[in-house]
Amino acid sequence: MALVAPVENGKIVETASQTSVKKSTKSSKSGMDKEAFLQLLVAQMKYQDPLEPTSNTEYISQYAQFSQVEQMQNMSSSMDLQRASSLVGKEVYIKTTTSSGETKLVQGRVDYVSYENNKAYLYINEKKYSIDDLDSIVDANYLDAYNKAYNFTVKLNKLPNVNGIDSTDGESIDELEKEYNKMSDYEKSFLAKDTVTSLNKYIERLKEIRKAEEKAEEKDSESTEKTEGTEEA
Repeated sequence: MALVAPVENGKIVETASQTSVKKSTKSSKSGMDKEAFLQLLVAQMKYQDPLEPTSNTEYISQYAQFSQVEQMQNMSSSMDLQRASSLVGKEVYIKTTTSSGETKLVQGRVDYVSYENNKAYLYINEKKYSIDDLDSIVDANYLDAYNKAYNFTVKLNKLPNVNGIDSTDGESIDELEKEYNKMSDYEKSFLAKDTVTSLNKYIERLKEIRKAEEKAEEKDSESTEKTEGTEEA
């Protein structure tokens, strides 16, 4: 598999995923594990004052304290893994910082998780992110309602000014009215009041245009009938 990285101004730019993993790896390496503690303990014994050596009791006490800290770290790692596993299939926002220092939110569904070096990682669209960068979890119904309201507003804003519409805009307005009527009360709550007010203005204006066209057609029909009657006479 070829490795591809974005390039800007001739320089390789880290992706949000790479930055997240790099930060997590650096954080995990900065802590002290059992091996580092034992090395420190051996160095302490090696260079202690022979005239005032450290007692065995003190060594045992230090090791016991470290064991407690290690157990707490293991418990925390286990909880992180459980937490990460519970996120599979859910929509989340990952907050990362790019190499240029810019904060970026990555949104997507968690496909699966991995556990490496006592660290839990989330995979979104085949990209790995540290669970430490998890910003928020989004309810699927909330996200669907939000997207529906957003797309609805975009379509409405694409229409001409309400006083500038004509019958050719009727199909678009009819579709928006149907879409709005199909929304649940929960989905409608995501629409701004101004958006709903604007929709109603378009609907009322379209009714006026269609009524005017119907009257014009009736007049044309009456005029045609009179003309035909005169010609027959």
